[in-house]
Amino acid sequence: MRRPAPGGIGTYVRGLAAGLATGATAAAGPGVGDGEAAGLAVSLLASRSPKGADALCDLGATVLTSPLPAPLLTRAWHTGMLAAPSGFDVVHAASFNAPRSGVPLTIAVHDLAWRVVPDTFPGRGRRWHDAALAKAFRRATTLLVPSTPAADELLAAGAGAGQVEVVDPMYGCDHLPPPDGAGAAALLTGLGVTGPFLLSVGTLEPRKNLGRLMEAYSRARPSLPEPWPLVLVGPRGWGEALGGAPPDGVVLAGPVPGGVLSALYAGARAVAYVPLHEGYGLPAVEAMAAGAPVVATPLPSTGGAALEVDPCDVEAMAAALVEATTDEKRRRQLVTAGRARARRLTWAAAAESHLEVWRRLV
Repeated sequence: MRRPAPGGIGTYVRGLAAGLATGATAAAGPGVGDGEAAGLAVSLLASRSPKGADALCDLGATVLTSPLPAPLLTRAWHTGMLAAPSGFDVVHAASFNAPRSGVPLTIAVHDLAWRVVPDTFPGRGRRWHDAALAKAFRRATTLLVPSTPAADELLAAGAGAGQVEVVDPMYGCDHLPPPDGAGAAALLTGLGVTGPFLLSVGTLEPRKNLGRLMEAYSRARPSLPEPWPLVLVGPRGWGEALGGAPPDGVVLAGPVPGGVLSALYAGARAVAYVPLHEGYGLPAVEAMAAGAPVVATPLPSTGGAALEVDPCDVEAMAAALVEATTDEKRRRQLVTAGRARARRLTWAAAAESHLEVWRRLV
């Protein structure tokens, strides 16, 4: 949460905390906004507080800070030198970065992508995740995953029988603020985008398959009513995700504030999200919630409500981009299906799914 780009796990932490707070308030009844009053007390355990504003203080829960900075706390947890504090019924780790625990420990496993598509991860990252996965198998009471395929991957990797549980839904998509139309218009004008556009959102890294997406866009562009640009939103990750300079029509916007992102989703002719492998795929359902037709790799998040394509089939991807942007009947179908899918993916529902697991463990 304190990193410049918190990423998908940061979104998970923020959304789950908000959902737990909402659930606690609802359980407590009108006029009560304290989690403890509803029989639910949530504390956040984190590294030493940074100087200045702390993003964790906005999450509506008590923050317990270690005297250790983040890199040292991660190592202390990873090696087992430091355990979670006592006095709690359950410890939940939002990622593989998890401490030892004397009470039931649940760990959120978002994906095993470094094992499925290893070439899209740096070697150091693969080694750390392999070691962290082995420790998770030994330490976790329950490993929480967002889908049955993710559960199957964990079992194949060596998880114990009965150790893996699918949490449905594990995520929500109602975390973005209202659209900032003026901010989005200013951004697009600065980028030279003055009319309709296609959009893709995600970290610029090899796993997101942006090379094939840009090639598909280049093939689709001549079939569009006009040479509408493809706007890529997101921070730079590792590696040569783009394989050099982007082709004509591809515009790099970098990371944007939440309100601007909401407006971009709502204004896009179509949103493309075609990673090689994804445990869930939040950007796709963020776009659906905003009413955009979505072209996507088959993902647990979309539930069949996107125009699905093989992420390795550039020709099929190009055809899908043309269909989603120009076929008005198909666009309406995708928007209707996407909105229906997004409505059930709330962080309050995700929090209740987590609570069901924690209650059983206690």
